[in-house]
Amino acid sequence: MAIDDKVVKTLGELHVTDAAGVQALFAEVRVAMETESKDCERWRNQPPNALRNRWLARHNSILAQIDEHWRKTAPKELVPIVGREFNALKKEANDKLDVAIAEIKKAESPWARSGTGADRTQAPDLTLPGYCRSLGSIHPITRVQREMEDIFLGLGFAIETGPEVETVYYNFDALNIPESHPSRDDWDTLYVDAQTVLRTHTSPVQIRAMEKYGAPLYIVIPGKCYRNDKPDASHSPMFHQMEGLAVDVDITFADLKGTLDFFAKQFFGESVRLSFRPSFFPFTEPSGEVYVSCSICDGQGCSVCKQSGWIEVMGCGMVHPQVLRNGGIDPDRYAGWAFGLGIDRFAMIKYGIDDIQLFFQSDLRFLSQF
Repeated sequence: MAIDDKVVKTLGELHVTDAAGVQALFAEVRVAMETESKDCERWRNQPPNALRNRWLARHNSILAQIDEHWRKTAPKELVPIVGREFNALKKEANDKLDVAIAEIKKAESPWARSGTGADRTQAPDLTLPGYCRSLGSIHPITRVQREMEDIFLGLGFAIETGPEVETVYYNFDALNIPESHPSRDDWDTLYVDAQTVLRTHTSPVQIRAMEKYGAPLYIVIPGKCYRNDKPDASHSPMFHQMEGLAVDVDITFADLKGTLDFFAKQFFGESVRLSFRPSFFPFTEPSGEVYVSCSICDGQGCSVCKQSGWIEVMGCGMVHPQVLRNGGIDPDRYAGWAFGLGIDRFAMIKYGIDDIQLFFQSDLRFLSQF
């Protein structure tokens, strides 16, 4: 009786009543698996996973039939031995079939097909076409980040980076964020311990850069940030930010507005319009939120901009004097302005993407479009 006929019968129908019979039956299965795995000619013209599917597919494979007809229906006294043999066979099948499939693919290579028998020891036919591998592409987040960096590099800014695991001092205290501020609660911030967090923004690098370089200072700070957010279409516990910081003598909010207007037109196109609206941030004073005209409806109102004609893209403001002091810079001599934006959000607007999770799911159907 062939192994295919045996695996569709129960142990009772096969007259297996003791442990020795179970072991003998599984030994037959192993012999059949060994024989089939070495028969390269049988599988050479089959689909790549035909051998694996025959033995390990979830439904109707050899092991699935054994599980259904031998293990699940085994008499109570044979359950332990059948379970052990089945688990051992499953592990052996995974290991052995991986090796067998590799051998089959090797036999299908142009070098192996260049001759038969003794001819295979000769040099391969170099006129045969080579393997074509699909080319990768730059991730849309990286693409957008580089585009932003190029714009600010052209304005004379430098790129600065810092640690993603940050101290409470740099992440909050030095940025004039008091202990009572809700952003410091553990339902918003991911704490490593009482004095260490996964940075919630790239702003800590502003303090580190001021301490390191002093003034004048013109930098942009791209990087990953982390917050205790539940993933949805517009939130992710890990996301990307870019901060900008300018510290110099005689600079004002007008310089900030002009810089951001230039940046927006370079990034979104010359037709884009900006709107600045008052807001509050502990580390800037005065502070504002920046809106760009909706590129979908050209400011007329649609579902993307919630019928307002505008999309919020970043926060900005003049650096608070205390933040300058914490960075070792005299606020009576120097002024500064800063902004912070979400790279992921800019990518979503630029490419018309409605779910931030698509950036982090590694789905080639999505990524291959960029």
